[in-house]
Amino acid sequence: MSKLVYLDHAATSYPKPPTVMAAVSDCMKYCGGNPGRGSHPLAMGAASEIYSCREMAAEMFGAEPDRVIFTLNTTHALNLAIKGLAGRGKQGSGGFHVLCSDMEHNAVYRPLYRLAVEGIIDLEVFDTFPAAPVRTEDLILRSLTSRIRPDTRMVVCSHASNICSAILPIRRIGELCRRRGIHLVVDAAQSAGVYELDVDSMGITALCLPGHKGLMGPQGTGMLILGKGAALDTLMEGGNGVDSLRGEMSEDAPERYEAGTLQTPAIAGLRAGLEFVESAGIEAIREHERRLGAKLRDGLLEIPKVTVYAPHREGGVVLFSVEGYTSEEVGRILDGEGICVRAGFHCSALGHNTLQTPADGAVRGSLGWSSRERDVEGMLRVVRKL
Repeated sequence: MSKLVYLDHAATSYPKPPTVMAAVSDCMKYCGGNPGRGSHPLAMGAASEIYSCREMAAEMFGAEPDRVIFTLNTTHALNLAIKGLAGRGKQGSGGFHVLCSDMEHNAVYRPLYRLAVEGIIDLEVFDTFPAAPVRTEDLILRSLTSRIRPDTRMVVCSHASNICSAILPIRRIGELCRRRGIHLVVDAAQSAGVYELDVDSMGITALCLPGHKGLMGPQGTGMLILGKGAALDTLMEGGNGVDSLRGEMSEDAPERYEAGTLQTPAIAGLRAGLEFVESAGIEAIREHERRLGAKLRDGLLEIPKVTVYAPHREGGVVLFSVEGYTSEEVGRILDGEGICVRAGFHCSALGHNTLQTPADGAVRGSLGWSSRERDVEGMLRVVRKL
């Protein structure tokens, strides 16, 4: 196979740094025991890998290690946070009010939708105006504030969109929620490792993020990082090596939320990914993605019959369509030239509706730390042929 041009970093980063792959392999060789379930060297080595990653994540995201909970991905973390804060077994009780943005991924929307159908919450969507050139933070805050009610208990929103380069003012949203006594759940699937995040100073109750995207770790890794004093109902129960004689899960985090054996080799890889991001520098990564994203956007805007959505937003995610072709057709043509993108709806019905993309969706090119100018130029050459 000829060399692939990988422009699908919003789905997962690729290729992984060599240090990440080595960390996974070394962990399987030398730390193959079950963490927290024994005092022999292999189990102790596994526990050390787990705690080392907790410490690094806590430092990067402004929390203590015991508030770092390992999950399989962002979706797992969001379900744990949303359902844990909502509580269970309250069907038919009338519920309480929850707000989410009009750009949410299904990882946010579907858990909320189910809770709304079951009568546990009353769900409402606030506007973020991603396609408006005059969009300001104040405009977004007014849209959110105008929908807050006395029974509003939770706001759930993405920090950065997965279909364009729009971001939300999370710090200001956090300040608003803190003043009103409202929980803030943040989907950081596209921003972790690219934008600075600090759970406590930003007023975040639950930060949900992937290990396999901007943090350069393996697939099958994610984290839920809790704000101070945050307590959730459990999504899963089972063994965790703590309070084994009790029927109830322990009250202490993180063990309360980590039933079963953790994915230790993948977490070791995530630790190496965190080290890589720290070494490269979040600001440098963000600027690299912004510069290449602007090059891709500007190049697409010069091509007749190409529409770019929210083109005034700068970042590493560019969404477009080509007149006369479905998104899937454009995706297949690019794939035939060895260029990896994603076509369709990107698991974001709310976002595509907000941006008013065609009935078949649109094509997303997304840049990462490993992307190069020649990758962008190669994609533009193919689109020009259309």
